Amino acid sequence: MTDPDTSRAPQPKFEEVAIDGATPAERISGVARWVVVITTLLSLVLVVNQLFNLQLFGIVLIDGRYLYILGGMFLALTFLIFQARGGKGGEPTLLDWVLFAASVGTTGYLAQTAQQNLSQGWEYAAPETAQYVSVIFFFLILEATRRAGGLVLFLIVTLFAFYPTFAGHVPDPFSGFQSTFLQTVPYHIYSAESSFGIPMKAFGGVVIGFILFGAVLQRTGGGQFFNDLALGLVGGYRGGAAKVSIFASGFMGSMSGSVISNVLTTGAVSIPAMRKTGFSAKTAAATEACASTGGVLMPPIMGATAFVMASFLSRPYVEIALAAAIPSLLFYWGLFAQIDAYSAKRGLRGLPKPDLPRLRQVMIEGWPYIFVFALLLYMMIGLRQESSAPFYATALLLVVNQFRASHRLNLSRLGNMIVGVGMGLSELTAILLGVGLIVGSFSATGLAGTLVNELVFLAGDSTLILLLMGAITAFIFGMGMTVTACYIFLAVVLAPALEAGGLNQLAVHLFILYWGMVSYITPPVALGAFAASTMAGSNPIATGFEAMRLGGVIYIAPFFFVLNPALIGQAPAWEVVVALGCAMIGVTLISAALQGYISLVGPIEGRGALPMRVALFFGGVLIAMPQNDLAGLGYSLSFLIGVALCALPMLRAWQATSAARVTP
Repeated sequence: MTDPDTSRAPQPKFEEVAIDGATPAERISGVARWVVVITTLLSLVLVVNQLFNLQLFGIVLIDGRYLYILGGMFLALTFLIFQARGGKGGEPTLLDWVLFAASVGTTGYLAQTAQQNLSQGWEYAAPETAQYVSVIFFFLILEATRRAGGLVLFLIVTLFAFYPTFAGHVPDPFSGFQSTFLQTVPYHIYSAESSFGIPMKAFGGVVIGFILFGAVLQRTGGGQFFNDLALGLVGGYRGGAAKVSIFASGFMGSMSGSVISNVLTTGAVSIPAMRKTGFSAKTAAATEACASTGGVLMPPIMGATAFVMASFLSRPYVEIALAAAIPSLLFYWGLFAQIDAYSAKRGLRGLPKPDLPRLRQVMIEGWPYIFVFALLLYMMIGLRQESSAPFYATALLLVVNQFRASHRLNLSRLGNMIVGVGMGLSELTAILLGVGLIVGSFSATGLAGTLVNELVFLAGDSTLILLLMGAITAFIFGMGMTVTACYIFLAVVLAPALEAGGLNQLAVHLFILYWGMVSYITPPVALGAFAASTMAGSNPIATGFEAMRLGGVIYIAPFFFVLNPALIGQAPAWEVVVALGCAMIGVTLISAALQGYISLVGPIEGRGALPMRVALFFGGVLIAMPQNDLAGLGYSLSFLIGVALCALPMLRAWQATSAARVTP
């Protein structure tokens, strides 16, 4: 698609940057730092003992007790790590220590009485003391959610957490079974359907290992390796700095599962490099925001949300990752095609050869990461051991790393790494416990089934209307929630309605995951784009709209695969190949239409350029989604109409290029 460029303009070297949490980790000192380190280490020992059934000191825990201890320990750390007024790190106040102590105390009671809870059904008939303890723990969860998840998520969680207490007074179709306050709160804390339901079970079983692996990989030079690998692969081509951002952010985002932390880490390197090679500030920031957003959707790890999805669907994680492979490829292919078109249109060149690492040398120096990834993938895909795989990979990485002087961990770096892991796990625990309250409220009131019926009724027989309603709902809730929180909420409320409309179950869950992500690059919220804009010095809103254009495929691809399950591998091999080929061509044409330039052909400009770009866009859509039953078009007819719509714009672009070559 592009040719290497060896422009000799001086460019900045890519350097390793610290992961999100490094600076706050260094700000935590004194007693609080030691408490975070010790609690994090004890929690990890607890997880390893449970998942590997080591029975250390003869300890064997039932699942309920295990989750109470694990969740309670990280909940307690939330009050030492997150300040009451916002932000991470700093010196905990007296109130923070009181809340920490309250969390530890109530956790001890919950863990001690877990067996009684299970045998006596405390979610429906808790004794008086248990009720009071549950109330304290309930409000601790709400406060931790506010600190870790922000005010918007806190308000949403609080409203739904109390919903069972007034559900009978809400008009249809949102009314439900009503309970008293002292019936509702014990249900939230003691049942397996609320705070300690599926999200926390996924966290305690699989998620925690991959978060640990991602943190250790970043701290042991993984960021440097991925940057150098991306530089060696695409840095010399036109728009090379932006293409490096796409690859590096995709790799790192897949492990971290956090859009914002990905922007703040890889963006610190990629955005200045893009600016110095001719990209505008808003385009540089928008590219980084899109690349970081797509990382959460990218196998093999896909962040924490994919593991929660696997638990919801009761499917092996490998199935989720394989199904997400083609949609992720389409998103990054569309972004790559737009960057290439943008660069060609403006005559931007690649990074100079002297500043590019040799790919062979990168692979030789990065063999530990390659070997560790091979082990991780073999255990996940070959042995189907998703729970234990990241722990083996992490242990191997730590051992190998100590033989490499450049990234060897000393006591200071090791301490920062442990505190950083504790921060990430505490933040996710607080959010999962809070969002679990929403799930519990729908379970307690029976509202989920009612909403499913109402949504299907409103959509009538139109699958497209149901999908549009689902997309809008996912987008709105994605504005105020993290990716994982948004997915959990929509998996309970929206997914059953879409499945009832006859759509593929796995495609539906990926659909709501994608549409829950678009708020990161879509104004008025666009948190990913806004974070990148502060680093580039660009206008936030302008950056958001530029990110919408560059990431345009993320709005369209979910409709492709939810209507054509072959694009998530849910079809015979030949159908998957044909669907993928058509989708790749279609996405390329859509990207060209959004940029007004067709790579290897030429620009679409002059009189009538806008109608030409519109025709190219819709032609690409029809080619990418040839099985378009919604429009009543057959496979061949849809494809042929798409080709016809694209023919004239491509001819126009070719003529413009030919004329430019002839003109002296």
